Amino acid sequence: MTTATRPALDAFTLAYIEAALWSSNDESDDAGGEPLDANYSVDDIAPETLAEMADDCCRFQEANAADLALYSHRQWSAAELGGHDFWLTRNGHGCGFWDRDCLPEAAGERLSAAAEAAGERYLYIGDDGMIYQS
Repeated sequence: MTTATRPALDAFTLAYIEAALWSSNDESDDAGGEPLDANYSVDDIAPETLAEMADDCCRFQEANAADLALYSHRQWSAAELGGHDFWLTRNGHGCGFWDRDCLPEAAGERLSAAAEAAGERYLYIGDDGMIYQS
């Protein structure tokens, strides 16, 4: 899939995908493999997986718009931080919504609960060399 055939993705979804790629490994060796972003990009994500990711991000943004709007950071937008933190929090990484100094504590707690309720997702490389999620 090229960027010409890929659907337009908003900043939240692009940040979500970026976090997914750098925090997931390809399992290429006994040590756990290389981070996916070392050898793959959004263009390597299977179309159906990309559509699922975009749908998840859209639903999360719609359901949590008021809390996401409370991000206040001088370097990154609310959409960029929100997408990044959605991936990390839903997958139980050691950081996410709950530990942002640029987000009110109560909003971070609500966003964390919403992300955890969305359930975990894991990326893997299919036999066709494309990235899928389970």
